[in-house]
Amino acid sequence: MGTTASAADVEVRRVYEPPEPGRERVLVDRLWPRGISKEKAALDRWDRDVAPSTDLRRWYGHQPDLFDEFSRRYRSELQVDPALSVLRVLVSEATGHAVDLVTATHDVEHSGARVLREVIVDRVGAEASS
Repeated sequence: MGTTASAADVEVRRVYEPPEPGRERVLVDRLWPRGISKEKAALDRWDRDVAPSTDLRRWYGHQPDLFDEFSRRYRSELQVDPALSVLRVLVSEATGHAVDLVTATHDVEHSGARVLREVIVDRVGAEASS
């Protein structure tokens, strides 16, 4: 994972956790999380277009042994629209602002949100060093 001064400003959190004050909360799952209302989720917005595609999500099935390949495929998806457009907005927001990428996934370490965070942090770092 890349490290920059802005790296601490992008975190992955579960949607069921209470919001942290002063942080932008962006749901980055394709499907709405089960058992939580919009009010309780306390989201600033839902960016479903940046989530892994339905086909990739179904193929992966949250099997940790497939995570490396899932990560590679998801990074490829992030290079084309509509995901790329949303990614650019997230990178812009993460430059100087606190952003929480919110997911319903139980295993955050093996999630699309974690991959997305890595991509955002790397891009913010690349922009800061150029």
